Amino acid sequence: METNSKTRAIKEELETKLGSIDNLKSLNDLKIEYLGKKGKITQLSSLMKDLNNDEKKEFGKNLNILKKTLEEKLDDLAKVLEEKELNERLIKESIDVTLPATKVCVGTDHVLNKTIEEVEDLFISMGYTVEEGPEVETDLYNFEMLNLPKSHPARDMQDTFYINEEVLLRSQTSPVQVRTMLKNKEKTPIKIICPGKVYRRDDDDATHSHEFHQIEGLVVDKNISMSDLKGTLEIMAKKLFGENKKVRFRPSYFPFTEPSVEVDLTCFKCEGKGCSMCKGTGWIEVLGAGMVHPNVLKGCGYDPEKYTGFAFGLGVERIAMLKYEIDDIRNFYINDKRFNEQFGVTKGGNNNESK
Repeated sequence: METNSKTRAIKEELETKLGSIDNLKSLNDLKIEYLGKKGKITQLSSLMKDLNNDEKKEFGKNLNILKKTLEEKLDDLAKVLEEKELNERLIKESIDVTLPATKVCVGTDHVLNKTIEEVEDLFISMGYTVEEGPEVETDLYNFEMLNLPKSHPARDMQDTFYINEEVLLRSQTSPVQVRTMLKNKEKTPIKIICPGKVYRRDDDDATHSHEFHQIEGLVVDKNISMSDLKGTLEIMAKKLFGENKKVRFRPSYFPFTEPSVEVDLTCFKCEGKGCSMCKGTGWIEVLGAGMVHPNVLKGCGYDPEKYTGFAFGLGVERIAMLKYEIDDIRNFYINDKRFNEQFGVTKGGNNNESK
């Protein structure tokens, strides 16, 4: 029959073309040419309308065998070509695993963040909680409730960034202490530290910055005394700077504490013997502290006849400068890669932890 001869012709044609296929694209084109919607084998089906029933049965059988045979051959050839292309790509993209690896720069915490986290971990281990507050504050929380009268020099425009008469950039993290005491409606004991950025109108130089970090601490409870403050700061000094560090209190004045003290530690360089760093005294001033002023306690709802407390505040930059012997505060903010790499994991995963 004419239809059978057409089937045989297509079969022979396919055998010839399959032998010349050497890539997957050509194979896919061949599949579309014969098995696609307008393919040669698909078009053979249109001849069945002119055949009688017996011829249709035989032609349909032969056509199905042809399609099945072609699909199997295409699948087998596709596997062969895929494996061939994979092997060629592996050879082309081969990697010499004996070559040195490319060093990858790995980031690390900034030295200021490392210092803050170290202080936080220490005080959390002592039962403190960490509290935070807004950097844009009101005069009420930043000054008035901390027992700073309107005439106090700290209110001067030369010291504080005012947004308007009642709103400012906080000049200390002490407002967080006030907010925490006010929030404590039951007036139960408090034991917190308050880390954060503060802002003061100052000329930037090697030891001053208009923006810096503080960590303040507050403890309020019954029977809290100056000895509790000294014991706490001695623990902090030994954990942060070494077991041989000693703490010295000197009388001072802060509106929100009474009595107030300046706190000195044994000199980091000479260990108390006297050197140029400590100007021969053997001591380095590190922070201010004192017993919470009764007016502050009363203003926050605590009865100063029943409760006492202590507070302290340290500058994170100053602590980091002393601990790591950094001589210019501006190094913290210029993002010099050489400076940052001294304090943690650096290129290639090396640990260049400073002293």
